[in-house]
Amino acid sequence: MRDLRVVIAIAEAGTTAKAASLLHLTQPAVSRALLAAEERLGVPLFARTSRGLVPTAAGEALVSGAARVLVDLGELERRVALPATPPSRVRIVCECYTAYHWLPSTLTTLRRSLPDLDVALAVEHTGRPVPSLEASEVDVALLTTSQVPRGIEQKALFSDEIVFLVARTHPLAARRALTPDDLRAHTLITGLAPAEEGRWFMRRVFGRARPKLRFDRLPLTEAIIDVTRAGMGIAVLSEWIARPHLERGDLVAMRLASGPLRRGWRMAWRPEVADAAERLHAALSATSTGR
Repeated sequence: MRDLRVVIAIAEAGTTAKAASLLHLTQPAVSRALLAAEERLGVPLFARTSRGLVPTAAGEALVSGAARVLVDLGELERRVALPATPPSRVRIVCECYTAYHWLPSTLTTLRRSLPDLDVALAVEHTGRPVPSLEASEVDVALLTTSQVPRGIEQKALFSDEIVFLVARTHPLAARRALTPDDLRAHTLITGLAPAEEGRWFMRRVFGRARPKLRFDRLPLTEAIIDVTRAGMGIAVLSEWIARPHLERGDLVAMRLASGPLRRGWRMAWRPEVADAAERLHAALSATSTGR
């Protein structure tokens, strides 16, 4: 367990010195633990580069599995120590419909390691997650852009990347990257995103400028993909959603020339469910790799 925690800390921090600070250990102790783990497994877990320690393929596999093992161990210890109680019901909502593509299957997996939590989706509150938290209509919310008021706890969860899809026959498909001018010149095909997320997109892409853009907002991902395949515009989607639709080869995923457009996710909850929320946060974080 100690070695797993060391490997995870190094992967997160990038250096043994920073990992030592996270773990409240000395740097030599962290270096010895890493060396022992690599010798025991017979493979290097990190590549030494000018940017620090970067996980090898074996290291990535170990980090991915280690997080899940540590969560399961913690839950096992907790279940052994506590008396049997009825499952705690936690109502969860997502600010962005993107999450509903992976959250149900993830919750099914989590129920095996969190049997004393009854996690239910509250999809009907998607349009107003923060007011629903304040009104105690939901217990937990996965947020991207909305800000929470005092009294609501929150913690960073993970991030996804917003990508731009065009048909392979689209005039922009041969370009290496897109510019803001490209987005001004073509119709943008999106889902029914919250207003705050739209403002976040405009700030990140156009800064203080407020160009008048053409949007086609469609309620279904399948409709967005079909319209994009027909060459009718540029789809703006999370990479999570876009990935499986690229396999046919008739769509091209593109980024902005300025770099990846990453969106941070946070988990917010009411203080009354803090214990259940913290455990759910740990479990979601452990299953986020490769989403």
